[in-house]
Amino acid sequence: MLIGEVARRSGVSARMLRHYDALGLVRPTGRTVGGYREYGPEDIRRIFHVEGLRSLGLSLRQIGRALDDPGFTPSALVGDLIHKTEQRLNRERELLDRLRAVDATGPSGWPDALRTIELLHKLRSRNSARRQQAVLAPAEDVVMPAELLAEAILTESDLNVAGALRWALARAGGDGVAILESGMGSDDVDVRLRATLALAELPGDDTTAVLTDALEDADPTVRRRAALALGARGVTRAVPELVGSVVEGGNDVEAAEVLGTLARGVKWAERIMNALVDELTAHAADSAVRIRLTQALAEMPGTIALNLLRELVHDGDRSVALLAAALVEMLEERSDEGLASE
Repeated sequence: MLIGEVARRSGVSARMLRHYDALGLVRPTGRTVGGYREYGPEDIRRIFHVEGLRSLGLSLRQIGRALDDPGFTPSALVGDLIHKTEQRLNRERELLDRLRAVDATGPSGWPDALRTIELLHKLRSRNSARRQQAVLAPAEDVVMPAELLAEAILTESDLNVAGALRWALARAGGDGVAILESGMGSDDVDVRLRATLALAELPGDDTTAVLTDALEDADPTVRRRAALALGARGVTRAVPELVGSVVEGGNDVEAAEVLGTLARGVKWAERIMNALVDELTAHAADSAVRIRLTQALAEMPGTIALNLLRELVHDGDRSVALLAAALVEMLEERSDEGLASE
């Protein structure tokens, strides 16, 4: 088969076939009477082998070695190709993120685009102080895209910079909720926690819905943070987790304050009180838990917890009894002041 026909059937150009011949990669085994290259069946098969290996990203030199060295094993070479391909994909993803961030600002000209690019470089700096400065004092006329801020939040490990990013996101407008929601699906608990803390500072029904789903998160810290945010919004589905926070001791003071706010509703006051009483009974031998629960009772509105605290003054645990006595005195004084002012 002559070179022109091989080119038509294989899809490899005649020029490339001549290049393969010059390199010794695929040399036609025959010649016509007129001296033209003539390819046999084995030559055609080798051409397809070469093209197959090229599709994996191998160089022509690597392909020659792979086909001609009987002792060649592909595992190391393929592993190296995988590593290089992953690196290239990561670079391309970073480029795509930068392009999307620039596009999100709606630049009216190259000066606007260049200012946004400068902001992106600063946010990716290894210096945490520089990243924080980029958020708190952006260059003049640089719009802080909500999507860019949300993406930065998910990867920011420095607490000060993360706080600055959440502050900026809450003031940026736009929609970073979708990106934060995607962070809630991460296998990395730190990413989920960062997303939760950021969502807690954003208003809106969409945000509340994502935080409500977070009450089912596998990590207790994520659940607690979501519950605190939801409780502050008046979402009573957070009550069991808030009570659990008091019992476990994670953010128990904040949880007790939020429970006190929710208990201002008559319907939920009784449920919250019953939940706290049940936990006191369930942890009769755990002094630390009973102290936290007793402190939480003092956050209940008005004097609805006063009678229960009076009972706890006679508790068998001296620490609980002393705390209850102090809280009873405080609530009684508060009640007397309220009556005197009427």
